[in-house]
Amino acid sequence: MQRNIRPNALTWLLLSAAVIVGDQLSKAWVLRSLPEYTAVPVVPGFWNWYRTYNEGAAFSLLSDAGGWQKWLFLAFALVISGVLSGWLSRTPRSDWRTAVPYALVIGGAIGNVIDRLLHGHVIDFIQWHVGQHYWPSFNIADSAIVAGVAGIVLAGLLPKRQPRTVGGA
Repeated sequence: MQRNIRPNALTWLLLSAAVIVGDQLSKAWVLRSLPEYTAVPVVPGFWNWYRTYNEGAAFSLLSDAGGWQKWLFLAFALVISGVLSGWLSRTPRSDWRTAVPYALVIGGAIGNVIDRLLHGHVIDFIQWHVGQHYWPSFNIADSAIVAGVAGIVLAGLLPKRQPRTVGGA
């Protein structure tokens, strides 16, 4: 008896690994090269390097909660990564529109988990602003999470592509 096994999308975890490596290398550079809490202009009036730390989640949510939030965010990131990895295992490898966003979220979540475990907080260093209006600082892991979530939302909003048929019916 021959089974028809279709390859799953777990190989897209290589993209997650690339996000993690890029995120951690950039943060190592930041810790080695950038002064704390000092703007270093990259594109004056729009983009700075700005080394800061986030003990909370997005937009510093719960950053002053006393320390327990580190474990909450760590557990949340690991659960989400596990769920998305499970979904990748049931996704066809060729379905990159589903796999890429999942892989980006996993890579970003694990990148920030590493920070929480090593440093007790997340290292942020990208700062965008227009004049005196500043966006909260972020990092490569955060960017991957946002891009991945946007991809998941778009995939949910767009109609599924129908497989092409060859010949007449």
